[in-house]
Amino acid sequence: MTGLAALGAGLAALGAGIGIGTIGGKAMDAIARQPEAIGDIRGTMIVAAALVEGAALAAIVISFLVA
Repeated sequence: MTGLAALGAGLAALGAGIGIGTIGGKAMDAIARQPEAIGDIRGTMIVAAALVEGAALAAIVISFLVA
């Protein structure tokens, strides 16, 4: 069972990495298109990245609690 928990935690971490990378890339594209909106874009990016991070942390904790 511990192997399955490790697999679940790894998949959660991988998903979070991909999600945060996508958020950062799209934010950089948006800033390149509208440099005057950098403050709004940065704030939205930080909130979205925190939500992805929180979901990944919850998935990791749940994977170890279930196993």
